[in-house]
Amino acid sequence: MELAQVRLLVADFPACYRFYAEVLGLKAQSGATGGPYEKFSPATGSAGIALQDRSMMAQVLGEVGDSATGHRSLVVLRVDDLDAYCAGVVSRGGVIAHGPAPLTDRMRVAHLKDPEGNLVELQEWLLLRN
Repeated sequence: MELAQVRLLVADFPACYRFYAEVLGLKAQSGATGGPYEKFSPATGSAGIALQDRSMMAQVLGEVGDSATGHRSLVVLRVDDLDAYCAGVVSRGGVIAHGPAPLTDRMRVAHLKDPEGNLVELQEWLLLRN
């Protein structure tokens, strides 16, 4: 078994597309800015994040059309230099809600939200530093 992706069901696909592509700087697979589906990948690694229009999945299952409430997901991205990455996120219109700050003695984190309120955690692993 292999994890293919984490998929977020979103109502405002274009706003979320812009967030993951422009604010976080992830590479879009096809450039489908209006949806209903797009996969994003970082420059390295094999993990991916996908967006899917909530109404599309509601048609398939008939039960997820309602708006999500509360924190229902957390996307985690590891970066080499948390301070520099956060500065870039802010310069591209992102709003850091927390951090950068230590989470443990081995990790620093920052948190922000995408346009649908999904949490994104940016991690810098201190043990990987030389």
